[in-house]
Amino acid sequence: MTTTKKYRNAAIGVTTAAILFAGVGVAHADSITGTTSGGTQAPAAAGQSGWEGITREQVSIDFGKGWVTKAELTYPSNAKGRLPVVVLLHGSGHNDMNQTLPDGKGSTFVPLAQAASREGYATLRFNKRGVTDIGPVESTDPAQLQPKNPYEQIQKDAAAVVRFAARSPRVDPSKIFLLGHSEGTNVAANLAAEPARFGIPKPAGVVEMGVVGLPIKQLLTFQIYGRLLAQLHDEFDVDGDGQLTAAEAADGLIGQPAQVADQFRPVLLDGRKVAAATDSNHDGRIAIDAEAGVVLREITHIGLYPNLPDLDAYTISYAKDIARFPTVSQALPKFSGPTLLLNGENDIQTPARAALVADAAVAAAGNKDHRIVIYPGMAHTMNITPKFTPEFAGPDQQVITEIRGWLKSHR
Repeated sequence: MTTTKKYRNAAIGVTTAAILFAGVGVAHADSITGTTSGGTQAPAAAGQSGWEGITREQVSIDFGKGWVTKAELTYPSNAKGRLPVVVLLHGSGHNDMNQTLPDGKGSTFVPLAQAASREGYATLRFNKRGVTDIGPVESTDPAQLQPKNPYEQIQKDAAAVVRFAARSPRVDPSKIFLLGHSEGTNVAANLAAEPARFGIPKPAGVVEMGVVGLPIKQLLTFQIYGRLLAQLHDEFDVDGDGQLTAAEAADGLIGQPAQVADQFRPVLLDGRKVAAATDSNHDGRIAIDAEAGVVLREITHIGLYPNLPDLDAYTISYAKDIARFPTVSQALPKFSGPTLLLNGENDIQTPARAALVADAAVAAAGNKDHRIVIYPGMAHTMNITPKFTPEFAGPDQQVITEIRGWLKSHR
């Protein structure tokens, strides 16, 4: 089939700024200031809501290769002795220590850090390499923003954070828990599977949200291409026969955001009739998989993976690099400690199926202390939101409660 210019103008796909988590970089800084390798600064006042009774100690961590990152160690203000600690590992993209969400939608890690502290834990949050401050504010140094072998560097940076935690006089080095979101689930699993390789203590437990339980090629293929077919099946094909009449196609566009409707319309309709170029057998209906699927494959260029024309060079490099390392399903079974896997049923970036596969692998390895929760109506940022047009928000209270209870039981 020859793809028409009309189809090429239908820009259907995911945002290429992020793969496993839609982080955002909105500001730049010319240099890093106010940090010293391995140093600390005076504890911050509680200030913001939710931090009451929690000491916030500003620290800096040397990642090597010319980068010292800002971080924050928090702990209950009345705590005595060494504490268990939760190290929070971000999703993909240049995220700050809070994993600040776009458009003022809050953050992923602040409510989790506060909840952990309420259970007597210290927490350690950090800016990713290339991020200078909350916002996130990014450096202008391309060597830091786009390092060679980017995922491998992310692993090494995370290991440096764990080693820093283990050296802290506030922390019990035998009680270091890793909590990862999206990309961070893979990082946590890789570190937990081979702690000696990364020069870290064996973690005391692993918590995963939005689980990277399948290979990156499968996940990206779903994000870029497969989710489009899933949406046609779920929201357009009311009678479930796998085909769309003109009426079904037109009805399916009703209520969709303008951008989504504009993306699907030229694939499905010519005026009031089904699109002739998509309806290859000319039966007046569009087979979602066999006909719309062919057109959508061409539009998204998914057959060229990973060298997709809509992906920038760094994202392609990242996809190639993370593919060299085990997924959560491959790595986490090598970890014998307790695991908690959480995923949204509406997650179209790391589908719930990936989490189920990972948990099954952990169980098959003989781990008796594993738990998985799949939340109905919840998407990748662990909030209740529509499946195919998700809105950002911080984690839902039921997620926070689940993690808090799990930490309490493993303290």
